[in-house]
Amino acid sequence: MTRSNTTELDRTAEAAKVTVEDIMVANQALKDVVLKTPLQRNEILSARYGCNVFLKREDQQVVRSFKLRGAYNFIRCMTMEERSRGVVCASAGNHAQGVAYSCKALGIEGKIFMPLTTPSQKVSQVKRFGGDQVSVVLTGDSFDDAFAAAMETCTAEGKTFVHPFNSNHVIAGQGTVAVEVLNEMQEPVDYLFCGIGGGGLASGVGSYLKGISPSTKLVGVEPAGAASMKASLKNGQVTRLDEIDTFVDGAAVKQVGDLTMTICQEVLDDIIVVPEGKVCTTILELYNENAIVAEPAGALSVAALDFYKDEIKGKNVVCVISGGNNDIERMQEIKEKSLIYEGLKHYFIVTFPQRAGALRKFMEQVLGEEDDITHFEYTKRTNREHGPVLVGIELKRREDYEPLVKRMAENGFPYKDINNDSLLFNLLI
Repeated sequence: MTRSNTTELDRTAEAAKVTVEDIMVANQALKDVVLKTPLQRNEILSARYGCNVFLKREDQQVVRSFKLRGAYNFIRCMTMEERSRGVVCASAGNHAQGVAYSCKALGIEGKIFMPLTTPSQKVSQVKRFGGDQVSVVLTGDSFDDAFAAAMETCTAEGKTFVHPFNSNHVIAGQGTVAVEVLNEMQEPVDYLFCGIGGGGLASGVGSYLKGISPSTKLVGVEPAGAASMKASLKNGQVTRLDEIDTFVDGAAVKQVGDLTMTICQEVLDDIIVVPEGKVCTTILELYNENAIVAEPAGALSVAALDFYKDEIKGKNVVCVISGGNNDIERMQEIKEKSLIYEGLKHYFIVTFPQRAGALRKFMEQVLGEEDDITHFEYTKRTNREHGPVLVGIELKRREDYEPLVKRMAENGFPYKDINNDSLLFNLLI
């Protein structure tokens, strides 16, 4: 390593220090702005995992996510001159709402850049929270396009960019989640699970935990399709992912911050990577069992419990439900992904004989009594004797899969299971 690189790393490490005092100051400043969200012992999860599971309900925050804490703390720390010029942010979700609310509360002009593809519900929420203090600019097809436009405006108009995670003031604001948790818990916290996108929440919570309750193990949770913090910590440097799965949109970040990575190196005890399908199952369980509406990123912490079930037995465990901004129109997609992950929904390309009675034979001889065809369409009709059909089948139990495919083979229906063939699955489904 060259001397210049060493110096740069030293500077980053020096800058990436958020103290307990910083977080306590932020907590005092935020006490009349953010809601002190509930910390609830969850009976169902506690019984399932044989421990005491407490949910920190940031989904009940005034903007339905923790992002308000960091955004407000950042903006309140700006100088009067900076405030007079206004702020800019780029976001398609929770950060935009936090900035908008903060601008209205502090009387500061804000410009919020969002992709053209942002759901209208989210755009409306930003406008509602910001009121006359905020203007929304829809531009480009992706976050990167909105970010580029936001930075151009910062340069041209001398405005301050409010970063969603890579700022000490933002990190200190997010750390106030941990202040509330430790103030309310009557017993020591053995494990705390929180989702990781850019790393602001984990950095803030971890900075406070390690100062006040160093025995608490902090476990960060990332979606498998966007595990940028795990990659960065493994490589020892900020690593940009070439492609990500954007389904867990609140945590789908191609590149974490240098500040957040440096802090997470110090405060994280482990990172769990959770498949998107498992996140979907957790969203449905939280809703059906507890009437909790969690967005995909908000469900990450609870989704990780299955991967830690042996370690947490008999322990006191806190999971941060980081947000509840879930679009109801996504629920069918969430159910589909959950069924596939749980092994209850399978898509096949089945070769059918082109003769009368073939479909009846398939239904009578191949399908089990509780199996259900949910999708059926011919993909082409170019062969007079055989034709491929795309068939979707929903099972009642995972173990019904092997008997199903065995019956297909025995009854002369050649098939290809495309669930695990990402190219075909994405093309056809």
